[in-house]
Amino acid sequence: MKIEFFKYQGTGNDFVILENRDHKYDDITAAQVKKICNRRFGVGADGLMLLNNHDKLDFEMIYFNADGNESSMCGNGGRCLVKFAKQQGMYKITYRFMAIDGEHEADIDKDGFVRLKMQDVKEVEYHSGHAILNTGSPHFVKFSNNVEDIDVLVTGRDIRYSKHFKEEGINVNFVETTDEDGIFVRTYERGVEDETMSCGTGVTASALMNAHNVKGFNRVEVKTPGGNLSVEYNKIDEEHFENIWLCGPAELVYKGEIEV
Repeated sequence: MKIEFFKYQGTGNDFVILENRDHKYDDITAAQVKKICNRRFGVGADGLMLLNNHDKLDFEMIYFNADGNESSMCGNGGRCLVKFAKQQGMYKITYRFMAIDGEHEADIDKDGFVRLKMQDVKEVEYHSGHAILNTGSPHFVKFSNNVEDIDVLVTGRDIRYSKHFKEEGINVNFVETTDEDGIFVRTYERGVEDETMSCGTGVTASALMNAHNVKGFNRVEVKTPGGNLSVEYNKIDEEHFENIWLCGPAELVYKGEIEV
């Protein structure tokens, strides 16, 4: 099957996107997705997305990890898909779409940055040195003073495949506070099974755990190996966060065709 694809990236988190509103790729298989995402034998990407029709909203987002399996929510992927929808001729002030974790909305500012509203967070597990929460995908947020020196692949994989998380998997974020409202984050992603340049849901989880205002509005600036993002939200209390927005760039890299 010949596939026309579009390659996008959001702070180095890269994705293959397929225009599927005509149902052309409804039958794409896990093996085909895995081949397309392979960095040596395919296009190369952290994940693959389908832009599908939706009967009530602007579109539906279907997301697959690089291992070929359909996955939970991807924040940077959602931002890239919104940018793709616009570049495919869908012009909206506010975009509304369905993802695996429910309905989302987004907008694109004058500089081309995409603001994506994430789901509210209503539960956080706090432990000594780390926290666990779900921001559309499950995340382990580990606090550190030397994130640059951590072997993210080895340490992240050890946590992801530990007895508590092996079956379902978990994304692992290593977070360092850089100033009053800034953090540096590196992430090991399940499904990719490697460190990625950035992770939108991981950045979101990390920012929520680094509020500088005890209650009310927070904006956290986030540096990742792939670039800079920001997260805006209202902190209600230690376990409740609302009106969460993930903000940052999303760009077309190139388009092409691949035979799979």
